[in-house]
Amino acid sequence: MDDRMLRRRVYGADHEDPDPGPLPGHAYGELVGGPLDGLLLDVTGWSGPQLDEEARLPTEIGRYGPGGRAHYRRRPADPGHWDWTGDSR
Repeated sequence: MDDRMLRRRVYGADHEDPDPGPLPGHAYGELVGGPLDGLLLDVTGWSGPQLDEEARLPTEIGRYGPGGRAHYRRRPADPGHWDWTGDSR
């Protein structure tokens, strides 16, 4: 894991966590676009089929506010990045 990634915040980490960055030995994808842009998604232990599905991540900062979800799909040609595909309730 490079130094740039070590300074990033992981999706789901508590805002008051003194070390919200990635953990050694874990696998991450970078969320691109949408309300969670720039956060890292911990995909450690996800199966191939799970990695191919769209991730629907709960967030309060998307289009629908509390109770909403931001949708991200892994790029086929660049699996280290997950692109935003929209929001839902």
